[in-house]
Amino acid sequence: MNDGRQKPSGWLNVLVDYGPLIVFLAVFKLSDPGGDDIGGTIAAIIRGTGAFIVAAIAALIFSRVKFGRVSPMLWLSTGLIIGFGGLTIFLGEPFWVQIKPTVIYLLFAGALLIGYARGAALLEVLLAAAFEGVDRAGWLKLSRNWGLFFLFLAALNEALRYFYNAENGGFETWLWAKLWVFMPLSFLFTFTQIPMLLRHGLSFEDRDEVLKDQPPTD
Repeated sequence: MNDGRQKPSGWLNVLVDYGPLIVFLAVFKLSDPGGDDIGGTIAAIIRGTGAFIVAAIAALIFSRVKFGRVSPMLWLSTGLIIGFGGLTIFLGEPFWVQIKPTVIYLLFAGALLIGYARGAALLEVLLAAAFEGVDRAGWLKLSRNWGLFFLFLAALNEALRYFYNAENGGFETWLWAKLWVFMPLSFLFTFTQIPMLLRHGLSFEDRDEVLKDQPPTD
């Protein structure tokens, strides 16, 4: 029986994953006085972080109501947004909200690569319903590849955080990179996994689901 719950579409997944970040960027952009006013920039970051937290919670609630479920990775991501965002607001230090993605990437990488080393494909637990037909070897390779990709994203975020931060006036550049660097890279990487999955049992008709049900990268 159809209970009225919808399967996430590609655009809705993007909205849930990146909508809060867009809200953060918009609030920061509207609040930042620009120039050499570091105090004003930090105040804008704090306002943006508050909006980020609210939007992340709203996205989680939307996922629960619209799709009838919240993925474990979305729970984790939202929890870290609240935790690190709260530290940013409480301490007035943008460092915490900038390092949050690094922590997420390292946690995901650690879980996937440790699971792979033990012969467990953790992505199969999360995505098996979407990618029917993929054999065990395919899931193991996908988990390994995503684990390595998350390590790359962690290193990339640390490099960008070092060069673009509130102290040197580059925080907005770091924020834009989340949209125009990390998001395209994640979709490109996901696309590169399709040939491997097709060799390991993914049906040609389901190839588009790979792009819709990728792990979050924010």
